[in-house]
Amino acid sequence: MDERLRAICLTCGVFLRSEAMALGYDDRTIAQAVRTRQWHRVRRGAYTFADVWASADDRMRHGIRARAVTRAAKTDVVLSHTTAALEHVPTYWGIDLSDVHVTRLDGRAGRAEAGVRQHRGLVLPEDVWLTTSPPTTTPVRAALELTTVAGTEQALVTVNAMLHAGLFTAEDLRERYDAMTYWPYTLATDLVIRLADARMESAGETRTAYALWREGVPTPDPQYELFDDYGRLMARLDFAWPELGVWVEFDGREKYTRYLKEGETVTDAVLREKRREERIRERTGWICVRVTWAELADPRRLAARVRAAFASQQASRVAF
Repeated sequence: MDERLRAICLTCGVFLRSEAMALGYDDRTIAQAVRTRQWHRVRRGAYTFADVWASADDRMRHGIRARAVTRAAKTDVVLSHTTAALEHVPTYWGIDLSDVHVTRLDGRAGRAEAGVRQHRGLVLPEDVWLTTSPPTTTPVRAALELTTVAGTEQALVTVNAMLHAGLFTAEDLRERYDAMTYWPYTLATDLVIRLADARMESAGETRTAYALWREGVPTPDPQYELFDDYGRLMARLDFAWPELGVWVEFDGREKYTRYLKEGETVTDAVLREKRREERIRERTGWICVRVTWAELADPRRLAARVRAAFASQQASRVAF
């Protein structure tokens, strides 16, 4: 019977009490399965297997809860806002995942329910993304919805990830925003749209760009391509100010773990990155400012480091 429940779980994300009972379980055996940690109770009347829950990260658990909510819904709903955005891309930072967001398709207000934020509003047929299960709002609408429930920096991280994945373009985002009427909580939406940039390849890069913008640092060129004397691409720099002779590299964990070459250790990757920086310095004479996750907590200090690099380059040029 567990295998049949696992099949339901694989297809639907969770299995329901009614489905377990149809396979011969009763309330006593269900309670025992939860108590002995064979099953995990996601919401009232909805379950998954304990090993599935234990292996899931926060975003995946949010998705499991979302499936429990939609399967138990008494009216037609689609996943929306934060929940829909994270169905489209896995990238997020600082977003509250405690509530599942859904939007009713009948336009009516729903009752308050723990762990669920039920939204209402005009949902056009073209706003519903039916290629996912359960259905969500489309990527471009989900991105705009996200700006109404998350802070500017938090929303920007995910919106940039959606742009970088090619789910929509900046023009699509602006056009859909212009068509919005009477949406509440959109004070940050226009700013997110103006700062959004498909060239950002990670949450760390987006947060670095946002920190520099917030502190009034001149806008850099993201993903700046550097060529050798033969016209061959030798490096892509996270952010560069060619006229000022400075570039910034965001040093996230992925650079030294996820992108390891075959047979490399983390130490090998660190040394490879150091050699890369040396070659860039030799080629350009520029100063590199490396940024870590911890430094993003203090944008003012980060901006001061970048400005100090600008000043150092200017002083050296004057000296010569």
